[in-house]
Amino acid sequence: MRAVDRMIEVEDLRVYYKSVLGDYKPVDGVSFTVNANEVFGLAGESGCGKSTFVEGILRLVKPPGYIKSGKVIFKDQDLLSLKDISDLRWKEISYIPQGSMNSLNPVLRIEEQMIDAVTSHVDIAETEAREMVLSNLKEVGLPIDVARMYPHELSGGMKQRVVIAAATLLKPSLVVADEPVTALDVVVQRSIIQSIAELRDKFGMTVIFVAHDLAAHAELVDRIAIMYAGKIMEIGSVHDVFLDPLHPYSKLLIAAVPSLKKKVVKGIPGLPPSPLNWPVGCRFHPRCPQAFAKCSEELPSFEEVETGRFVACYLCR
Repeated sequence: MRAVDRMIEVEDLRVYYKSVLGDYKPVDGVSFTVNANEVFGLAGESGCGKSTFVEGILRLVKPPGYIKSGKVIFKDQDLLSLKDISDLRWKEISYIPQGSMNSLNPVLRIEEQMIDAVTSHVDIAETEAREMVLSNLKEVGLPIDVARMYPHELSGGMKQRVVIAAATLLKPSLVVADEPVTALDVVVQRSIIQSIAELRDKFGMTVIFVAHDLAAHAELVDRIAIMYAGKIMEIGSVHDVFLDPLHPYSKLLIAAVPSLKKKVVKGIPGLPPSPLNWPVGCRFHPRCPQAFAKCSEELPSFEEVETGRFVACYLCR
């Protein structure tokens, strides 16, 4: 792959949280590359470290959290080594936060909030910024009347579209969406997913799409990473991972998705381990039906086992 095809490259990112019991390690050595113009999915059970990972690459970690180590290379710059990345936010990298429907200021009209975002990062007149706001609201399928409304006047799906419109106002190269379809009904979820796909296609944006809902990933993403206990277990095209998962955790996670074709849906036995005390060896071995002695002794390396397919499992060696 040519370097110019890479939008962002994460190398051994570790995000820890200090506590009286020791360091919690929700992100404990994550590495992968996101290509330009693709939608890259990050999936896994709740608590696996997805949202903490997003906060890490965007430098949004607050005390007692801290970035232990790693690199986040974006357009030949390490975001973690820069003194300040505020110049890159909104213009180059934007963020759709988890619980984004509640991130709007309840006492300001929609256009006021969006205009403020534009004028804070670009030196343009307010009238021009207002035109950009109205144009972007139409891009995500909202009537321009929404601009004069307050957040409480909008439905959950409309508020989510407003946040997406705000995040893409300045046509950033990279959009990081953390659980953008959570708490929405399936009809609204589909429309939000379609909006993200259309914006990617029209403006050539790269999207990191974080969600525990595998159906949403199947609908939207090009490649997917399966995360568990602070580590990436598997990466591949969404087609390959869903039809032929390699890691036992991926297999069980996909098998647990409800389907009209399944008479019985089985959950994954056991509970995820605590980030305060990860298991020795493979993080998944206490719950893995295919584990053997080596799995509990040594952490498997993350390797490319087929073209474009990466997995951390001794069964695939």
